[in-house]
Amino acid sequence: MATPTSDRATSQPGLGARIFLSPDERRLRAGWRLLGQIGIMLVIAGAISIALSFFVAALAFINPELVAEGGTPESLLLALSVVVALPAVTLSVWIARRALDRRPFSSLGIEWGALTLRDLLIGFLIPAPLFALVFLAQWGLGWLEIEGWGWADGSLGLTVLWVVLGLAAFIAVGFYEELLFRGYYLQNLRDGTSVALALFLSSSIFGLAHSGNFSASIASTLGIFGAGYFLAYGWLRTRALWLPIGLHIGWNFFQGPVFGFAVSGSPTPSIVVHTIEGPELLTGGDFGPEAGLIVFPLIALGSALIWLYTRGRKTVTDQASAP
Repeated sequence: MATPTSDRATSQPGLGARIFLSPDERRLRAGWRLLGQIGIMLVIAGAISIALSFFVAALAFINPELVAEGGTPESLLLALSVVVALPAVTLSVWIARRALDRRPFSSLGIEWGALTLRDLLIGFLIPAPLFALVFLAQWGLGWLEIEGWGWADGSLGLTVLWVVLGLAAFIAVGFYEELLFRGYYLQNLRDGTSVALALFLSSSIFGLAHSGNFSASIASTLGIFGAGYFLAYGWLRTRALWLPIGLHIGWNFFQGPVFGFAVSGSPTPSIVVHTIEGPELLTGGDFGPEAGLIVFPLIALGSALIWLYTRGRKTVTDQASAP
C-alpha cells in the first residue's frame, strides 16, 4: 500500500506545469495567455500589412500625388491602421479566447441582450455634453477661436460624407479597442491578479499603446491612462462591453468630427472648425483635450453620468450570487 506521503508526491504538478498552467484548471496562466494573444495578433497584423503595402504601392503608382510632398496623408494612414487593426484584434482575441482561455468568445461581455442597444446609445451620447462643455469653456476663456463651419470651403454634402466616414472609423476603433483593452486584457489580468491591479495594468497598456500617436507626450499618455479607467468603469457597472464601446465611439466622434478637436493626436474633418490658442497644459494642444488637465474633470463628470445611468442595475455577477 502506498504511503500518504507518496500519494501527495505523485499528485503534485511538476515545475513546468506550475510555471505555465493555471492552478485551478488545465489552461495556461493569465500572463501566458496574454502573450499568446499578442503573438497571434502580430502575425495576423503582419500578414494584412504586407497585403496592404502592395495596395498602397499600386495606389501610389496610379496616383503619385498620394505620396508626394511629405508622404502618405494622415487620413489614409489612419484608414489603413483601422483596416489592419480591426481584423487582427478581433480574430486574435477570438482565437485566444477559445483556444487559450477555453471560454466562449461572448463571455468577454459581448453577448447580445435586452440592454445592448440602450447601453450602446446612452454610452454614445454621454460624451456629447462633456465635449460641449469643453468647447464652450475654452471659447468663453478665449482659448479657442472659431473659424467657421466645415463646409465653408466646400460642399455640405462632402462635409457630411467625411463626418459619416469618421463615425464609421470610430465605430470600428471603439469596438476593437474595447474588445482588446477592457475585454481581453482587463478580464484576463483580473483572473490572474485582482480587479484593482488589473484596472491599473490594462489602463497603463492603453495609455502606452497611444504613446506613438501624433503629438503624443507624457501628458497625453497620462490622459489616455485616465480615460482607460473611465471606460473600464462602464464595464465594472454592467459587466458587459456594450456601454464602454458606446462611450468610446461617442468620445472620439464628438471630440473630433463634431466639435473639431484632435482625436488622440489626429485631426479629423469636423462640423465646427477652430484653432486652439490656450495653454497647452490645460487644453492639450495639438493632441487634443486628452493631453490637457481638462480631461480629468471631464472623466469625473462622465463617470458620474455612467453611475446615474446604471444605478440600481444588477450585473451578471450580482444575478449569479443572488439567492
